[in-house]
Order: sequence, then C-alpha cells, then structure tokens
Amino acid sequence: MTDTTTPSTADDRATTDATATTPGESLDAVDRVLARAEARSGVSVFGSGGSAQALQDATTVSYSDTDGDQWDREERAALRRVPGLSTELEDVTEVEYRQLRLENVVLIGVYPQGSHEDAENSLRELAALSETAGAVVLDGVLQRRPHPDPATYIGRGKAAELRDLVAAVGADTVIADTELAPSQRRALEDVVKVKVIDRTTVILDIFSQHAKSREGKAQVELAQLEYLLPRLRGWGDSMSRQAGGQVGAGGAGMGSRGPGETKIELDRRRIRTRMAMLRRQIRDFAPARDAKRAERKRNTIPSVAIAGYTNAGKSSLLNRLTSAGVLVENALFATLDATVRRAEAADGRVFTLTDTVGFVRNLPHQLVEAFRSTLEEVGGADVIVHVVDGSHPDPAAQLATVRDVMGDVGARSTNEIVVFNKADLVDPDSRLVLRGLEPHAHFVSSRTGEGIAELRAAIEEALPLPAVEVRALVPYDRGDLVNAVHESGLIVSTTHEEGGTAVHAHVSERLAAELAPYAV
Repeated sequence: MTDTTTPSTADDRATTDATATTPGESLDAVDRVLARAEARSGVSVFGSGGSAQALQDATTVSYSDTDGDQWDREERAALRRVPGLSTELEDVTEVEYRQLRLENVVLIGVYPQGSHEDAENSLRELAALSETAGAVVLDGVLQRRPHPDPATYIGRGKAAELRDLVAAVGADTVIADTELAPSQRRALEDVVKVKVIDRTTVILDIFSQHAKSREGKAQVELAQLEYLLPRLRGWGDSMSRQAGGQVGAGGAGMGSRGPGETKIELDRRRIRTRMAMLRRQIRDFAPARDAKRAERKRNTIPSVAIAGYTNAGKSSLLNRLTSAGVLVENALFATLDATVRRAEAADGRVFTLTDTVGFVRNLPHQLVEAFRSTLEEVGGADVIVHVVDGSHPDPAAQLATVRDVMGDVGARSTNEIVVFNKADLVDPDSRLVLRGLEPHAHFVSSRTGEGIAELRAAIEEALPLPAVEVRALVPYDRGDLVNAVHESGLIVSTTHEEGGTAVHAHVSERLAAELAPYAV
C-alpha cells in the first residue's frame, strides 16, 4: 500500500517552529544551532565585542605632565587615512600596486588542542598590530588542528570557507598569525582571491612607519629585504628574459643570444647588493656608539636599560623618571630608536637611563638581527628595568617573551628589576596574582606617579659600587676632583679643613689614581 501523505517541507517546519516559540526561545535555538555548527567545523570566530588587548581602552588613555609637549605625536596624528575608500577587488593582482589607503582585514590563526586561550590572546595582539599599521579588523577566525596545513596553512576546505567570509564582509586583505612560507601564501591567495600577508609583514610595516633616525631606517630596510628575498614573485611579462633565446630575445639580434637572465633574478641581485650596502652602513654607525659607551665606562657611569613588551609604558616611565619628553602613544612600537638620558641618584652619583625598542611574541628574527646593535644597550647595561603591563590579560607571556630576547642578546645574568606598570588600572585581586608571578616586583603608574619614588630607590640601590675606597685631602684649587667624586663616586663623608676638602669615598680605579697624590 502506497503512502499518499505529503511530507511537510522545511519551510513549513520553520514556520511552525517560529509560531510555536517566543522570540527569546527562537533566538536561543539559533544560538544552539550556531554553537553546534562551530563545534563541528572546529572554527571559532574572533568576536567583534572584544578589543585588541595589547592596546589600552580609549577611556583609560591619558598623558602625564612629565611627557612634555609631545610634538612628535601631534605630527604623527596630523595625517590620518580615511576609511571607506577601498575599491572592490576582483583579482589579487589589483592589490599589488594599490595606493595607500585604510585596509579592511580578516585575521586567521591555527592552534592545537588545549591552547585556545593563548591563540585568542595572540590573535587579539595581531588585531592591535593591524590597527597600529593602519587597518580595520573586520573579523578573525581560529581553526583547531594539530599542525598547520603545509599547502594553504588552514587546509583547502577552510580556505574555501575563508574565501566566502572575506567576500561577505568586504575585506581586501587576510593576515595570518604566523610567518607563512612563500608557497602557503601563494596557495592561499589563489583560493581567497585577495592579498594574504603574515604577522611578520605587519610588524615590519609598523617598524617602517615609525623609524625616525638614519640607523633605525637602515635597520628596518635590511630586515624587510631579508624577509622579501625568498618571497619575490613576478606577474606576467616581468618574468620574461632580458636577453637570450635562440632568436636573440625577440629579434634583438647579435649580442643578445645566450642563457639570459629573468627579471626576478635581476631583482634578487639588486636586493643582495642593497643588503650588503645596508650592512656596511649599519657597521659604520657602530664606532660612534662604541665610543660613547667606552667613555661612559671609562668614567664608570652606570647604565640602566628600560626593556619590556611593546606598549607596556617604557617611554612613559622614562619621561616620569627624567622628564625626557620621549614620544608616548597608545600604539605598538611607537618608539624604535634607543633614547639615552642622564639621571642623578640621591647620593649625587650620575647614571644613564636608556629606553629600548619594545618586544612582542614571535618577534621576527630578521628584526632581532637587524636591531642587534640597538639591543646591545640591553646586553651592556648594569641594571635592567623590566617593564610589564600590569593590566594585560597575559602578563606571564610578556615576561617570558622579553626574557627570551634578553637571553639572545646576552643579558640573562644582568641584575633585573621587574616593574608592573599601569598599576592604576590593576585591581587588588589582580595584584595578588601578579605578586605570585614576581614576588619582588614593583607596582608603579607612570600616569599618576604611584610607586615611582620606591622604584627610583630600588634602581639606585642596584647600581654597582665603584671598586676603590679612598681617603684624600684634596686642595681647594682642585675642585674638579671633588666634583668628579660627587658625579661618579659614592661619597661616604666630606669635611672642609684648613688644607682642603677631606674626602672618604668609593671611586673608580682611574679616579683613584688621580687622587693618589692627596691620599691620607
């Protein structure tokens, strides 16, 4: 017997469900469906509700009087890119030579089982990097898989889903939260049909925008060329031979026959020549820096390096300690060039404070090598003030990242003072957690001045003592020696007597030799 009952269609069932439930119940059902679909696909969406955690919230950003006039920040903010001017892209070649504009980007990342929280923190940091570089983050996708796909990084199926997402949100760039191999980048571009870049490219772009000094610009350009060299690609006629072929390069005649050289080979040769010139140029900067460092060592002036994660508040702390007026901005890698300022301890000793370039997780090795001369300021310091953003959701990762780079430049054994900055944004419960990470750390706020006096005292206590103890009666016509003792030595006592100034102090070997004729 044949069943003649007509089955209900999907539309009928959807209509019945909609009429049988309240709006709140329907919304819950949709949420359950989406949750099941997400669980099946292994893809989690980087929600629009979260902010880029590496940047401060706009309501908490303010600048202190110790930051100075900040003309550099005003100049940097004088030219802003206007959103909404991007063109519709039909082919990846359209973005190769486009004019500067605000880009709409989608972020992608891959994480293994059990590391979802770390992956999401890394993706939020990539969002902050993208915003600093001048982009608008539209969406982000995390995929769970044991290892990235060697062909397309996220796999063919997920690449097709990514293509649909990019088309739906109107993005013109995809940024991967890793360093892509050249083959992965090309294969992913072929699928999603828009430009694909990686985390290293974004960081190099930020460095290129923010480099000010000649040395900084040369270091950034060298790092960019090292990254670009294995990733050169040509389009169409640019791969044609310059000379060669049986007919002489398109009928060019005698002198043009032979194996020839492709355009991409010419580009590689020019890049290698430019890299060699930049390395020589960077080496030429070294003697001046070495001479200044040697002069400080000769006069036994202790050096204190301020190191830490990017946007942790290093420049703000330097301004608070010395009123240096260094650029302060709520952006990643706002300052790249090392800034050295003179400071004076309570006992009269002079020391230097150096603001160094910030670090970030997965810092490109090209930048570490190119900025090695700048990072030597950290390796050669007597004391390192390690600044950590106390309001960051993952301060332990910041500590580990910075210490890894410090180990690379030979500063692992240097005396370290850990400072949790932005203490005004940290609640008491979070302070207990941070105290568990570093029991002897200092909590300071560059904005309000909290803890600055205690930090200054800790720095002065950590400064190395001069090697030689002297007792001398210095004639009054040798006031220069007394002044040198005050600047570079540690005064125990001074008294004014009939024959001169009686000095009991710890000084360097060089100054002790000058005081030897007046020893008592």
